[in-house]
Amino acid sequence: MKPKVAALVVGVGMLLATGPVWAHHAFSAEFDASSPIELKGTVVRMEWVNPHTWIHMDVKKPDGKVERWMIEGGPPNSLLRRGFTKASLLPGTEIFVEGFRAKDKSMKGNGRDVTFANGSKLFLGSSGTGAPKDGRDATEKK
Repeated sequence: MKPKVAALVVGVGMLLATGPVWAHHAFSAEFDASSPIELKGTVVRMEWVNPHTWIHMDVKKPDGKVERWMIEGGPPNSLLRRGFTKASLLPGTEIFVEGFRAKDKSMKGNGRDVTFANGSKLFLGSSGTGAPKDGRDATEKK
């Protein structure tokens, strides 16, 4: 293979390998720190994917209508270190989520805390991505 072709192949390979990094975003790119949300509902499914986990939950409105929300959490490894397990958010689990709504006003949010029916609470977010520093993140520098 000629040196120029080899360099091109290596360059394209490096660009493709960094694709997942491009998908990562800062909190402020998608979420609004001035639009807090509080949602009570049931887990439909939990996605353990990098760079963020996603909780899909059904939230029943006062009029009886059900909305499907997507709540972004921290990376899988961070959640596992905080005490989450793959069994923590099984379908049907009742939860209360505090977080911040997406700037586009869709039914998507960035989660800060999840509280279970028994009152136990786990931290979902990461202030390191630009989310508001409110003391909830144990890894947050003071």
